[in-house]
Amino acid sequence: MLSPQSQQVRDFVVGQYAAFNGDITIQQMRDGMETAIAGMPAVEGIQTQEVSVGGVPAEWVRMPNVATDRVLLYLHGGAYTMGSHRTHRDLAARLSQASGVQALVLNYRLAPENPYPAAIEDALTAYHWLLTQGFRPEHIAIGGDSAGGGLTLATLLSLRDAGEKMPAAAILLSPWTDLTASGESLATRVEADPVIKPGDLEPHIAHYLGQGNRDHSLASPALADLTGLPPMLIHVGHDEVLLDDSTRIAQNAQNVGVEVKLKVWEDMWHVFQAYAFMLPEAQQSIGELGAFVKQHLS
Repeated sequence: MLSPQSQQVRDFVVGQYAAFNGDITIQQMRDGMETAIAGMPAVEGIQTQEVSVGGVPAEWVRMPNVATDRVLLYLHGGAYTMGSHRTHRDLAARLSQASGVQALVLNYRLAPENPYPAAIEDALTAYHWLLTQGFRPEHIAIGGDSAGGGLTLATLLSLRDAGEKMPAAAILLSPWTDLTASGESLATRVEADPVIKPGDLEPHIAHYLGQGNRDHSLASPALADLTGLPPMLIHVGHDEVLLDDSTRIAQNAQNVGVEVKLKVWEDMWHVFQAYAFMLPEAQQSIGELGAFVKQHLS
């Protein structure tokens, strides 16, 4: 059962997402996301530096005294149509602090202007750029939330299929991994989910894939063979309509011998970690995700 403090946060989140309801444009959604995040407190001590990684804009995000020879490549969420280093700066900084390494937050190209596979191409460019900067694969972790979680898996699958060395570990926060929308939780969690309804997803899927194949492994990693992927930690809210996008990844990974840990957070919603400035469960989750990165990059 939610504590009174956590219930207040949940109510706050519902109010934020209400602004995304109705007939609004993608640009209005983007502006609304940026504005909503701008009004939320950020952790103190963030150090940032904008950088071009092979022509893709990105931002270094560091907390004081973190290791600079190790990195978390972070792929932000936003349904492949929204989000930026600004909307995810606080989350990346908290993960940097918890893991003891710097984060590189990528501004991959967004749909519908740049549909699939543009985001995957940019993520691969960023990973290859890190290698040219002297980072060894065993000193790189990759992660993301929501669409960024799906993009994380698509990036790993692309590296595997190309026969390249992969990052040492991956963290997935409420990953969106099935664009065929076949998970049972899309029906069973409708009443529980405070922020996302199944119908909210379809426009973004169409923007990202167009007439593309929704069951392609890079579009829907939940349907992919995950053999050979690095160790993964998945955190997801129990009340999410996208819960099965996480549980199926965990089961599929386990079935093929991939080291995977799944934690389902009772009473939590989609990417609840974004509210760490006032949500104890988010702070605990980030601490565990950071410890996982630290363990595999040390």
